[in-house]
Parts: sequence; structure tokens; C-alpha cells
Amino acid sequence: HIPDPDYVRIFDTTLRDGEQSPGATLTSSEKLEIARMLAKLGVDIIEAGFPIASPDDFDAVKQIATVVGNEVYDDGYVPVICGLSRANEKDIKRAWDAVKSAKLPRVHTFIATSPIHMETKLNKTPDEVVNIAVNAVKYARSLGCEDIEFSPEDAGRSEPEFLYRILSAVIEAGATTLNIPDTTGWNMPWEFGSLIEALRANVDGAENVVFSTHCQNDLGLA
Repeated sequence: HIPDPDYVRIFDTTLRDGEQSPGATLTSSEKLEIARMLAKLGVDIIEAGFPIASPDDFDAVKQIATVVGNEVYDDGYVPVICGLSRANEKDIKRAWDAVKSAKLPRVHTFIATSPIHMETKLNKTPDEVVNIAVNAVKYARSLGCEDIEFSPEDAGRSEPEFLYRILSAVIEAGATTLNIPDTTGWNMPWEFGSLIEALRANVDGAENVVFSTHCQNDLGLA
């Protein structure tokens, strides 16, 4: 727990999103070395990987959780070790099994919320998506995970009213961090700033959670 409400947490996704860069495939030993360097920098949260993606990724995340996630510095600092998962029980269980050995484990689950993604990628109605998100968070809590991050994928192209609804619902279900991603790099900086402001004003329980952002610069708009 960080008592200062103005403290800005650094969430580093080099080992997960960064590895998606062409030619950036890392071995388990390389991932462990990078995680140690991130801890030396004092990064608050290390997203160590996507455990369901492969047995190797699961092993790498588990090793980072066991080693780096238990290396407490003299000042008491130890990084949160986070595993990414889609919003289904198999993914979430795999992510939790990978990170639970850390002193501060986190599961980060996500589902798409933009009309185009819900209709064409998920083939789900908005009601179904809300239900899946809520059940995902509840399931993570049932496993013993107390630090749960939820992302509405493609939030930058999602309807604000739907974001208010789904984010309020996942907070009630037990989410502790809301990560707002501009997945496709669609928003201008002032648009994204206004979105965060609107979410903080209109999401029930917003004052009780941490807001996080995950922006992209695919279109050079950052």
C-alpha cells in the first residue's frame, strides 16, 4: 500500500508487451536479468509475461516471481510481479500459478470493450462482455489474488458510457487497478486526458482504485 495519493507508479511491460517487438524474443535467463535490472531501477510493478502463451513463458514468469519477487531491498522495496491473462478461468489460473510465489503478486486480466472489437473479434454483446469481465475478476479473487488489474482493451475507441458501466462493475467485483489502454494508438493526447478525467468522475468506486494508462504510438499521435 502506498499512502500518498499523488504517487505515480511505474508499471513496466518490457517483458510482456516489449517482447512483441520484432526480433525481441528473450530467453528465460535474459528475462530474469532484465527483471533484476528493473528492480534495481525501483520499478513498482513488473509485468513479467503472459503465462498462458507458452510453457517457456510460464516458467520465466514463475522464476521472476520466485526470485526477483522475493528480493527485498534494505529500504523494504520489492516489486509487484504481474502476469497477464485474458478474461477466462484457464488463463487466470495459469497467471496466478506463475506469480503467486512473489511477495506482491498481481493478475492483470483484460477483455475488449470497443464496439468493433466486441462485434468482430469477440462476437459478444456488451452485456456478455460485462458478465465475462466481472466473473474473471471474481475468479481471480477466489484463487487468493488480492491485487487485480483490469483492462478494457481498445478503451480509446470504446463508448464512454459503456466504460463507466464495465469499470464500475469490475471494481465492485474486486478489481484494484484499472488500466486504460489506447490499444490502437487512436487517441490524441488531449482526448486521452479527457477520457481519464471522465472515468474518474463517472465510474462508481473510482476513488478506491488506482488508474493506470497504457498508450501506444503506432500512428505517431503521442
